[in-house]
Amino acid sequence: MAQKPRRRAWNRGIMGLLKHFRSRSKLAKEHEKASKASKSSNGAVYFPRVGGSNRDYISRLPPKVLTRIFGYVCPHTADRSYEISELAPVNTDTCMLCDLRDLSHCSQTRRDWYRPAQQLLYSSIRIDAVHYCDLEEIFSDKRKRKSKHGELEDVPATRLRLLANSLRDNNWLASLVLFIKLPYMTRETCKQDLARAVGNCPNLRYADLPAGFYNGSSDCHTLRQELLARCPDIRKMRFESGAEQFIQYLTQRHWQAIQSLELKKLKVEPTMFRQVLGCLPVLEELHVSNVSTFTDVIFNVSPVVPNFPALHTLKLERCHGITAVGLVHYLERPETREVLETLSLTNTGLDITQLAHVLWSGTHLKDVTVIATVSHSLPLDPLPPLGSQSLLNLRFEITPTEEYLHTNLPKPSDSYYSYLASSLLSNSLPALQCLYVRDPAFPDTILLAPPAPKFTGQSQPRGFTQPLEIYTKGLDDAEWVFNALAPEEQFAPGFGGNGRPLSTYSINGGGGGGGWGNEARRSVMVGNGVGGFLAVPAGGGDDYGRPTSSQSMKGPVNDWSQRPMSYARPVTSHRPGSSHAVANALKATGGAGNRDSWWGGPKTHQRNGSTASNRGDLWR
Repeated sequence: MAQKPRRRAWNRGIMGLLKHFRSRSKLAKEHEKASKASKSSNGAVYFPRVGGSNRDYISRLPPKVLTRIFGYVCPHTADRSYEISELAPVNTDTCMLCDLRDLSHCSQTRRDWYRPAQQLLYSSIRIDAVHYCDLEEIFSDKRKRKSKHGELEDVPATRLRLLANSLRDNNWLASLVLFIKLPYMTRETCKQDLARAVGNCPNLRYADLPAGFYNGSSDCHTLRQELLARCPDIRKMRFESGAEQFIQYLTQRHWQAIQSLELKKLKVEPTMFRQVLGCLPVLEELHVSNVSTFTDVIFNVSPVVPNFPALHTLKLERCHGITAVGLVHYLERPETREVLETLSLTNTGLDITQLAHVLWSGTHLKDVTVIATVSHSLPLDPLPPLGSQSLLNLRFEITPTEEYLHTNLPKPSDSYYSYLASSLLSNSLPALQCLYVRDPAFPDTILLAPPAPKFTGQSQPRGFTQPLEIYTKGLDDAEWVFNALAPEEQFAPGFGGNGRPLSTYSINGGGGGGGWGNEARRSVMVGNGVGGFLAVPAGGGDDYGRPTSSQSMKGPVNDWSQRPMSYARPVTSHRPGSSHAVANALKATGGAGNRDSWWGGPKTHQRNGSTASNRGDLWR
């Protein structure tokens, strides 16, 4: 027993001796480093609150408020879309990995913050390959230095493996997972780790899966069995060519919560389609692509198989057996007509001449897409206009065949866009807000249409009464060009109070031949936004406006709002009504800040007969 105190004293003596071996310079550096760490990073000094209470208001925040705040720390955790990580609608201006790190630090800051922060972290999981910031270079250099034999570590695969281990060890975290988004190479090469991860998530709704999962590849057999057995709440699924035997799993009451279903290049009978769709009670979106057996027969009512379900979104692509007859028959059912809101028809058997019947049958349609390639123009027979009281967005993309692409021959697609323009001018689409066309000249077709014949006695004037956004793209263009059209009612028409057309030019001096001398036709033309011009006086001379034949309109005209507009074609490189056109017109009158030249009042500090007075003539 006496030897133990001696041994302890001996050890203390040795440790004390070793401390003296440390150099004084090293101790000085450590002291300086500790002093810097004690200071704030931005050099600010915070003093305690004087005269206030020491209550901790942060601890009183409810979990919903904390969740909302943490959602701004890591925005991509709010992603609830059923799209792959490359197409997911997330903010690409920030670094997703840095946001995840910050949210993870928040969960470790306070005990009350742990649960709401963890719920956001694991509800929508997104694994990215790299940092979208400067840290990627730093981490990449560290990996190169730590790598063995020059082999770099697959960082996304390592993160997926660590995620699978965390979900296996913590059932509560695994129950929070609803979405898993992975990079393309990770989901294609790490099938086993992905199967381990999804096998622990009973509430999983969507996961980025490899391509072999959808076409029946044997490499994904384990992953497929894990999803069938452990993930009954899957909301989106896709079946492609080669997976005909696996689509029958849906008839065995698997994945009853599917809301979005995609079928591509399948060889399945219409009866099997109806049986599969009948086993999905909450199906809302159906996308069928290049399925030859998907024809009008599938919409028929039969007592043997369930009816075709009422859908919110129906997308048909390269289904040549679908015509207007089958679609109208499908929309005749009240439960279908009142539910269907989005209809997309891409290269189907639909004839454009029958599109008006489809739009009229779909009383609740809001988004319609029609994409077709035509080789013949529309017939000369009169066609009913494209009419719908509920349609908000229309994508009307009609392109000619390849033989018309690089020739100067009239394209058959021009007749289809003329048909669409006549439908718009007849006000048959009163609720339309957004339009996509593949004709760059389509806005001019509407702007250069004949003016509304209000003085001819016609009962139904032409034109549309709502603002319209038109996106155009040529056959060789890559991006859409935006054009905004305003309703004609917002502008003063080019008619007087008695409905008589009035001219829009101004004669200097108020009449006679005096105005046709050296300063003939002094005028400024400003675009009105609908293809015409607003006549803005250039100022100078007396205050009288243009001469009129009516006695009630003689005398000075100081209110420019009474001046009519002209429907002349703009002779300018800028779009009518654009800010550039207005700025150029105002600049020609003496500057944008000259209020007198804008309102037609007299100009000061200007000599008569000077050259500056002639600058308002845009026709020279």
